[in-house]
Amino acid sequence: MQTTDNKRLATLTLAALGIVYGDIGTSPLYAIKEVFGGAHHPVPITPDNVLGVLSLFLWSLLIVVTLKYVSFIMRANNKGEGGIIALMTLALHNGNPASRRHKLLIALGLFGAALFYGDGVITPAISVLSAVEGLEIITPAFKPYVLPITLSILIGLFFFQRRGTASVGALFGPIMVLWFAVLASFGAMAIIEHPAVLAAVNPIYGLNFLLGNSVLGFFALGAVVLCITGAEALYADMGHFGAKPIRYAWLGYVLPALVINYFGQGALLLNNPEAVQNPFYLLAPDWALYPLVILSTVATIIASQAVISGAFSITQQAIQLGYTPRLEIQHTSDREMGQIYLPAINWLLLIAIIGLVIGFKTSSNLAAAYGIAVTGTMLITNLLAIAVAIRLWQWSPWRAVLGALPFIVIDLGFFLANSVKIPDGGWFPLVFGLGVFILLTTWKRGRELLHERLAADALQLKPFIEDIAGGGIERVPGTAIFLTPDPEAVPHAMLHSLKHFKTLHEQVVVLSVSVFDVPYVPDIDRVEVRKLAGNFSQVVVQYGYKDEPDIPAALALCGEAGLHVDMMDASFFLGRETLIPKLKSDMAYWRELLFVAMFRNAGSATAYFKIPSNRVVELGAQIVL
Repeated sequence: MQTTDNKRLATLTLAALGIVYGDIGTSPLYAIKEVFGGAHHPVPITPDNVLGVLSLFLWSLLIVVTLKYVSFIMRANNKGEGGIIALMTLALHNGNPASRRHKLLIALGLFGAALFYGDGVITPAISVLSAVEGLEIITPAFKPYVLPITLSILIGLFFFQRRGTASVGALFGPIMVLWFAVLASFGAMAIIEHPAVLAAVNPIYGLNFLLGNSVLGFFALGAVVLCITGAEALYADMGHFGAKPIRYAWLGYVLPALVINYFGQGALLLNNPEAVQNPFYLLAPDWALYPLVILSTVATIIASQAVISGAFSITQQAIQLGYTPRLEIQHTSDREMGQIYLPAINWLLLIAIIGLVIGFKTSSNLAAAYGIAVTGTMLITNLLAIAVAIRLWQWSPWRAVLGALPFIVIDLGFFLANSVKIPDGGWFPLVFGLGVFILLTTWKRGRELLHERLAADALQLKPFIEDIAGGGIERVPGTAIFLTPDPEAVPHAMLHSLKHFKTLHEQVVVLSVSVFDVPYVPDIDRVEVRKLAGNFSQVVVQYGYKDEPDIPAALALCGEAGLHVDMMDASFFLGRETLIPKLKSDMAYWRELLFVAMFRNAGSATAYFKIPSNRVVELGAQIVL
C-alpha cells in the first residue's frame, strides 16, 4: 500500500511539474535581462548591484512563493480546490449577502479573477516571444522573422485547443523535468567559474541594494517581480494535483533549478557585462543554442497552455456561480472532466494576444505590461485570506491582519514599483481586467434585477396547486418539466403554457438549479425531491461550482425518491425573456444596454444543461428592467 501511495505521489508530482510550473519556470528567459538590460530604468552592472538583485530574486522566491503560497495560502482550500474564485467563496462563508463587507469581498474576488485574464493574455505573448528571440543570438539575420514565427506558434497553439491536451499532456511533465535540469546545468557551469556570486544568499546584499539605490532599487522591483509571476498557479491548480505533490515539486526540484539559473546568469554578467543583451541564452555554449531555442519554445508553449486552461476553468466556475452568461463548453477528454474548451474565450484571448505581440514587438517592451496584473491579484489574495482566517479559522482580526501584513507590504512594494510602468504598457492588463470586471458585475447585477422583476409578478406555487386541484384544468398524458430559478413560485413558463394551451400534463415537475460554494456535490446529494398535491413535484438539483450540469442525469436520480421521469415522454418548458431597458432604473442605463446585449447572446440553457433539444418548448415574455 505504501509503495502504491509513493508511486501515485511521484506521478502527481511529475504531472504538477508539467502544468503548474510552466509560467514561473520560464521566467529566467527574461527576468534577469529585464533588470539589467530592459528599456525601463536598467540597473548598472556592478558586483554590488548584481549580488543585490540576485539576493532580491532569491528572497522573493522564498518569501512570496515558498512561505506565502506553498506554506500559508494553500491551507485556504475549498474542499481541496484553490484559486481566486475558491478563495472568494471561502471568504463569503456564512456572511450576510446584503452587508457592505460581503459585497466588497465579491468585488475584490471578481477583480482578482478579471486581472487573471489580463495575465492570461500577456503570459503566452511574452513567454513565446522571449523564447523565439533566442534566434537573434544565433544570428541577427533571424531578427525579421521573430514576430512571424511567434505569431505562427501562438495561432497554432490556440487552433489546437479544440482538440484538447489529453494527447500531449503526458509529455508536459517529462519535458519540464528536462527544462529545469537544463536551467540548473547551465547555471551551475557559470557559478563554478565565478563562485563569489553565491554570497547573494545573504539577504543583507538585497537590503543594501534597496537602501543604497532608493530610486533605482524601487524601479528594479518592477522587474524583480517577473521571477514570481506564476505563483498564483501553485494555488489555482491545487485541485488537480493536491497540495503535497505541488509542494514536493517546488521544494525538491523547481526552486533549486530556478535559483541556480538566476545565480548563473548573475555570474555570467560579472564575467561579461556585454552578455546583458540576453544572459539566458548566452549561458549556453554555442553548440547548444539551437536545441535550447527549441526547448525554450516548447516550454513556453506548455506555460501558455497552463494559463489558457486556467482561463477556461475560471470561466466555467464563473458561469456556475452566475457571474457570466452561459457559454458553449466542450469537453475534450472522456476521462478528465477538467479538460474543457470554451470557443468564445479561446478566440478572445487569441485576438488580444496577437494585438499585444504586434503592438509591443519585443519581450522587453511587453515586460512593461507584465507584473501589474500579477501583483494586483497577489494583493487581493492577501485581503481575501484575511477574511478566511477570521471567518473560517476563527482567528482574531488583529492576528489575521498582523499575520498577513509582511506579505501585504512586500506585494504592495511590487505593485507600486510596477505602477510606474502603467504609461509604458502596464495600462493594458488594467484596462483589460477592468473590462472583464465590468462584464462580470453587470451580468450578476442584471440577473438579480431580472429575478426581482420576475418575482414581483410571481404567484406562490402551493396556493396555485390547491386551485388547480379543485378541477377546471384538463390534464393530458405525459410529464412537463418547468425550469425556474425560484422553486416556491409558479414558473412564468407554466402560466404562459396555461394561457395558450389551457391544459397541464398529468405529471408536473417544477425544477430549479442551486450552485453551492463548494467545488463538487456528490451524487447522493444531487437532488432534493418534494411531492406536492395534484401530482406536482418540486425538484432542486444541486451542483458545485466545478460540477458539470446535466439535467437528464439528475432526473434519473429522482427515481430513488419515488419520482420517475420517462425522458421519451417528457417535455421541458423554458422561459425565453425579451428584456427592455428603462431609464432611471436600479442600474445605470448603459449597463442595462450591456446586460441586454449579453443576455441576448448568452448560450442556450438547452445545451448548457444537456437537455434533448427535441424535448424543449420555449415560451417568451417581455420584461422591463
